[in-house]
Amino acid sequence: MIHIISHDVPYPLDYGGVIDIFSSIKALNEAGVGIILHCFDYGRGPQPELNKYCREVYYYERQEGHKGFSFSLPYMVASRSNPELLNRLAEDDYPILLQGVHCTFLLQDERFTKRKMVLRLFNVESRYYRQLSKHERSLAKKAYYLNESRLLCSYEAKIAGRLPILALSDKDTRYYKEKFNASQVTTVPVFLPHQQIRSSEGAGSFCLYHGNLDVAENNKAVEWLLDKVFDEMKIPLVIAGKNPSSRMERLAHLRTHTCLVANPEERELDDLIAKAQINILPSFNETGVKLKLLNALYNGRHCVVNDAAVDGTPLAALCHIAETPAAMQRIVQQLFHLPFGEEEINLRKNVLNEHYNNAGNVKKLIAFLQ
Repeated sequence: MIHIISHDVPYPLDYGGVIDIFSSIKALNEAGVGIILHCFDYGRGPQPELNKYCREVYYYERQEGHKGFSFSLPYMVASRSNPELLNRLAEDDYPILLQGVHCTFLLQDERFTKRKMVLRLFNVESRYYRQLSKHERSLAKKAYYLNESRLLCSYEAKIAGRLPILALSDKDTRYYKEKFNASQVTTVPVFLPHQQIRSSEGAGSFCLYHGNLDVAENNKAVEWLLDKVFDEMKIPLVIAGKNPSSRMERLAHLRTHTCLVANPEERELDDLIAKAQINILPSFNETGVKLKLLNALYNGRHCVVNDAAVDGTPLAALCHIAETPAAMQRIVQQLFHLPFGEEEINLRKNVLNEHYNNAGNVKKLIAFLQ
């Protein structure tokens, strides 16, 4: 039996931050591990689907706004302090899997000094927030991201030696070792909801960018594609994602060959990924793993990215990489009429099955929890 603390309710799978959590819960359950799940709920609500894989599921309110503010702790940590959660965890001695730096407030509590705990690292959070600040238009949000990055830098250094850490990418593992002197950090690749390559041979009729359009980094990528890559290149581009701003909707429809699909349902997004000729997914944030790229590699045809999207991962061999708008235009023009074939599918099977095999990776995770 183990406890899992999740920074959010990990269902439905409608954004990248919950995909690894839900998929690891499912893999642990299939491996025979009993799970007591603790979720911070700030809008998603109880999800009966989680009861299929967990013995018990508890929900806690996140202390948002001024209630979660701290001068010394990052907001993502302080806002997830909850006495009810800590008391419940203290009732037994089961190992605890902390899903994200967000869920590490209990490290402040002496009752858990000798407890078996493992931290699942989503990103180098201090770097992630610093990069978010670079792409944010709002001065208030920019100030928040910079302050959170400052607090996280000292906080991550403080906790890095306290417990075993499982990073999603080799790049984040190296960073924790070199920057924070972490000795118990290793890479366990992301758990995924899909394990079969479903990419279709043949050709599609449009390019696709998909992502959470609530995130400044993703908005930056879309604007870059619209202004620098597709402005004069009259190849159709579809943008799909959650919660686009009115400004983004306006930009996406300025051209006759570009459009936006707002808040697509999961089935609709899957259909777009499968039918696109090219999934084009540049990244302007160098930390973590790009789950939208993995989704496209499992379910779509050609993938065009930049170095930041694949750095620290084994995915470069499966993608076409370009750094400049001109280079990306050349690759898109070359691939747009090139059918996607069996050779590319077989290469994906070899690489993805080796690195992103849930059954194999869950054994590594269980070993750290024992």
